[in-house]
Amino acid sequence: MAAIRIPWPLTLSEGQLVLRPLHRRDLRQWQQLRRSNVDWLREWEATLPAPDPTVPTSYRAMIRSHAHDARDGRSLSLAMALPGQLIGQITLGGLSWGSLRAGHIGYWIGKPWAGRGLTPLAVALICDYAFTSLQLHRIEINVRPENHSSLAVVRKLGFRYEGVRKAYLHINGEWRDHLTYVMMAEERPLAGIVAQLSSHGTIETPADSE
Repeated sequence: MAAIRIPWPLTLSEGQLVLRPLHRRDLRQWQQLRRSNVDWLREWEATLPAPDPTVPTSYRAMIRSHAHDARDGRSLSLAMALPGQLIGQITLGGLSWGSLRAGHIGYWIGKPWAGRGLTPLAVALICDYAFTSLQLHRIEINVRPENHSSLAVVRKLGFRYEGVRKAYLHINGEWRDHLTYVMMAEERPLAGIVAQLSSHGTIETPADSE
């Protein structure tokens, strides 16, 4: 049984960026976001090498699964949103408690919002929450060597390179190598990762990016 039940629903925010649960009313906007970014995301998103009955097959099943997994301390999946619009999703998954207290982060963002500093901010928000409220000790992000945008995210946030995981995830029809980047609780900036981003001037507001 999980050592921690994550409070649900959970909302995290900084400036105009909000991380929150997906709702039933988000269905049309979520579908449109996914459809309009199919080509943009195809190269980086995980695929199933074989049928898996544990994977939700509908939007409603997915949001129910998110709620159950959070309440049971297995994972935390949140929509990335700006006022009036969804822009992506972020997940703190693979949660382990006991003597390990670890998890890993995955995310995707729509192409129109990439490169604005919103993904690093979302990762920083969920990391600060994980290290403080959940008292995790280790967070890792696994990135394909070809994914220069995600490599820039982990380096900007101060994640430490740990090594290569061969054929780690099935993506776009093949098993792909990933580079593992890690942050431990003791490596987190004293003021928090969000505060460090802000102090370095690396966050662009949507208005600045137009």
